[in-house]
Amino acid sequence: MQKWMLVNMHIDRMPKVHIVDRYLDTVQSFGVKNDLKGLDFFSEPGAENVLKKLPETHQKGFVAIAIGAQHTTKMMPSDKIIRVIKALKYPVVLLGGKEDKIRSKQIEMGVMENVWNVCGQLSLGESAQIVKAAKVVLTHDTGLMHIAAAFHKPIVSVWGNTVPEFGMTPYLPQNLSLSKIMEVKNLNCRPCSKIGFDKCPKGHFNCMSEIDNPAIVNAIKSFF
Repeated sequence: MQKWMLVNMHIDRMPKVHIVDRYLDTVQSFGVKNDLKGLDFFSEPGAENVLKKLPETHQKGFVAIAIGAQHTTKMMPSDKIIRVIKALKYPVVLLGGKEDKIRSKQIEMGVMENVWNVCGQLSLGESAQIVKAAKVVLTHDTGLMHIAAAFHKPIVSVWGNTVPEFGMTPYLPQNLSLSKIMEVKNLNCRPCSKIGFDKCPKGHFNCMSEIDNPAIVNAIKSFF
C-alpha cells in the first residue's frame, strides 16, 4: 500500500529503512542479527581470471559502468553515457548482458578510446570480479549496483523512474559515504513505477534526460 501511494499519489509513507533491514526485522524473533558487514557475493571458481584480460590501458585503474537494467526507464540514454565517458578521460569497462550488446557497441564507437566493452561476454561472476577491481562503479538501479555494494566499492548510482525512497539503495551500513545518488528531484511524474517500463509513459523521459552530466562526472572523480 505504501509503495502504491508513492507511485500513484506521490505521497511518501515509506519507512525510512533499507529493504535489507526490513527483511532482517522479519526474522529477528528467530535470533537472526545483522552483523552490519553488508552483503555477500560469491563468484564461481576461476572467475577472477577475467582480470588477466584487462587491456594494458586499464591495468592501473578503471571505472566500471553497468550500462543495463531490467527496464528502459531505469537506464541512461546512450548519448549521456558517451558524454560522461568523454568528460572523465579515464579508462572504462562497459558491463552488461547480451541484451546490452547493441547499445554497448554504440557507446564504444561514440567514445573510440579507453573503452573495454565486455557486454554479453562474461558470466555474472566474471562481471562481479570486474566490479571488484574497479576504482569506481557507475550504475543504474540494478543488480550490479548491489554486487558493487557487497564489495564495498565507491558507487555512483543513477536513478530514473524509480526512487531511493523504495529502500533499495546500495546497502553500505558501515560506510554510507561510498554511495552517491544521482537523480532529478521534485519531478512531478516520478516515480511512475516501482519497477520500470519499456518506455517513458509521458514520452519525455525527463527523469533521465535532465540528470546533470557534470554532476555525474564530478561524483565519479570525487572517489579518485
